[in-house]
This record gives sequence, structure tokens and C-alpha cells, in this order.
Amino acid sequence: MKIIKISNNSEAGKVVSDLILEEVKSNSNIVLGLATGSSPITTYENIIVKSKEQNIDWSKVTTFNLDEYKGLAPDHSQSYRYFMNNKLFNHINIDSKNTFVPSGMIETNQEAQKYDELIAQKGGIDLQLLGLGINGHVGFNEPGSEFEGLTSVVKLTKSTIEANARFFDNEKDVPTQAISMGLKSIMNAKKIILIATGEAKAEAVKNLVEGPVSKNWPCSILLNHKDVTVVIDHEAAKLLK
Repeated sequence: MKIIKISNNSEAGKVVSDLILEEVKSNSNIVLGLATGSSPITTYENIIVKSKEQNIDWSKVTTFNLDEYKGLAPDHSQSYRYFMNNKLFNHINIDSKNTFVPSGMIETNQEAQKYDELIAQKGGIDLQLLGLGINGHVGFNEPGSEFEGLTSVVKLTKSTIEANARFFDNEKDVPTQAISMGLKSIMNAKKIILIATGEAKAEAVKNLVEGPVSKNWPCSILLNHKDVTVVIDHEAAKLLK
């Protein structure tokens, strides 16, 4: 596990966007795994600017998003499909047919696991971008999630619902379930970059970096991956030895 310490989320966006764009430039057919939430927004902002400045071609790139709220249509203003279009896809020359987000209308795990089959058909994820929940979740894999889990319908914890309430008019509007890539789906990626900034993430970062590997902290499974880069600020790193 490689640790990169930065001063804040703004700097994280500059560093992580460079790491991603180097991969895109070296492999025009790359398959990227993408994340939503507040952590990657500065990364996407930098990708948009640098792609224009450096004339980077996204036309053959394929992307798979980690998750989607159950019950939200793609055009809902809080759906992750809407988020990705708004924050990234509409501003680069990516083919929308090559951008995949789990359907919020999925009802069964059998349907959900077709997402893993689609990823496999595309050759697997070359580089997966992750954020980190305060309870250690990656994607919507909450504490107690199976390490062998594939894409499935998941129940969100109270802390996750509370953390995401700021994006909705009130907490009652936050979906209580999501469709999320599983921990095994994430671990199948060839490379992983995780962003975590702010003091609220410090305990999760400690368990991510120092272990032990435990279902209580789903992020700790990343200790078993051969190529993980963790980008953290000093506040998120404050509990590290």
C-alpha cells in the first residue's frame, strides 16, 4: 500500500487526476471504476480542465460506477448517474454508451450480479477510484459485508444515511438501500486509488492502513490488494502511527 499525504481535498484532486490521466494516456481503451460522493469532485474538476488543456481523448474509455441508490431513476437529481453526467461525463468526449452505472431499479441480487458479468466482458477494471465512509465503507459495503461479495442490493446503515442527508431536502428522502459493487468486485480491479480527507475519516484510515483485516472495517480488505494508493490529508492521517 502506497500512502500519499496531501494538504487538503483540493490538492488531492490535483494529485489523483494526474494519476488517472497518466493511465488514460498510456491506455486509450482503459476500463475505469469511478466513485461518487464529495471526495472525488475535485478530481473530476481537474480531469475536465486537464483533458481540455492536454487534448486527452476519452472516446474509447469505459467506466463503471461503484453504486446507485435503489429506487432512484437515472434522471433524479440525487442519482449517481445524474451526478456522474453533471460532474464529469458531460464535460469530456466520452461515449455515453461506454459509461455504466448500476440501475437503481434492480430488485434482486441475481439481476445485480449481471453488472459483474458486464465488467468481466469488458476485460475487468484497470483502475478503481474509491472514497471512504466514516464507518470504513467502500462503495456501499457497510461493516459486516462479506469479503467475497459481488454486486448486490444492500441496506444502508444509519450513519451512512445521516452522512448523505446533506444532499437531500431532509433525511426522510434519503434511500435506505442501494445497489453496490461488492468487496470482491472492487478487489478484482488491477489498481486502486482511494481518497480520504478530513478528521472524520481518521479512524477509518487507521483501520485501512494498519489493519487488522476485519469485516468491522470493510476498507481493511484493501490491505490484501497488491496495488493500492491511498491519498490522505494530515487530518485523515492523524491517528496513524
